[in-house]
Amino acid sequence: MQIIKENKNIILKNCECFDISLSLDCGQAFRWRKNEENIWSGVAKNKYLKLKQINNEIIFYDTTEEDFNLIWKEYFDLERDYNSILNKYDELNLATACKKYNGIRILKQDEWEAICSFIISQNNNIPRIKGIIERLCENFGERTGESYSFPAADILADKTLDDLAVLRAGFRAKYILDAAKKVSAKEVDIEKIKTMKFDDAKAELLKIKGVGEKVAQCSLLYGFGRIEAFPQDVWVKRIVSELYPDGLPECIKGTEGIAQQYLFHWRRNLDETKQ
Repeated sequence: MQIIKENKNIILKNCECFDISLSLDCGQAFRWRKNEENIWSGVAKNKYLKLKQINNEIIFYDTTEEDFNLIWKEYFDLERDYNSILNKYDELNLATACKKYNGIRILKQDEWEAICSFIISQNNNIPRIKGIIERLCENFGERTGESYSFPAADILADKTLDDLAVLRAGFRAKYILDAAKKVSAKEVDIEKIKTMKFDDAKAELLKIKGVGEKVAQCSLLYGFGRIEAFPQDVWVKRIVSELYPDGLPECIKGTEGIAQQYLFHWRRNLDETKQ
């Protein structure tokens, strides 16, 4: 992969194992939109970004080298060798998923945003999740580019359930508030979680009301970059019960989260094409 600065843009050439549409629209992040010109836009880590892919070239519009190196390189997991990882996946179904949807990368999102977003995702569908998060940012975030930042835990911790009524989040509002208060007070310490052993980190997240096994695993995978996490929703539980009743394939050990994302996207789309 070549990284080129051209006018105000950063251009990645010869990108392998990186498809921005698959990565941004496979259920791991909820703040990205694509327009009729196939330009994606969104906010991550308080930075607004527009980007577009043309074959194996990706354009990051109006992006400084500093922002690319400090934010986007990590966010899109560009320093991980996905080719080497996917080539080790020799189990038939997983290999099929990786071949069909090659290019999915695990996004390294802001830790607090991931926790809050996956609390909102519980028993919810994608359009409604996006709507709640959009209202959360518009009402409590700060203007950045053509959108809004994700509000910090400290900001939400001072709110009441009446304040959060504008989100129309239902029962999730009390969980958002509990998470914000505990993270703000460091009762759940994000900085400490970053260096904890996996099970200890998960236990720390489970202190938050409304955070169960799935939300904790999603937060660790998509927010803390713990690629050994293996979140299981309805789709993934079905995959495991039908394809791997005797246990997950040995080839994914240590990178379970990457394998999970490919299997999830493959199986979900497989069922949709049958309808």
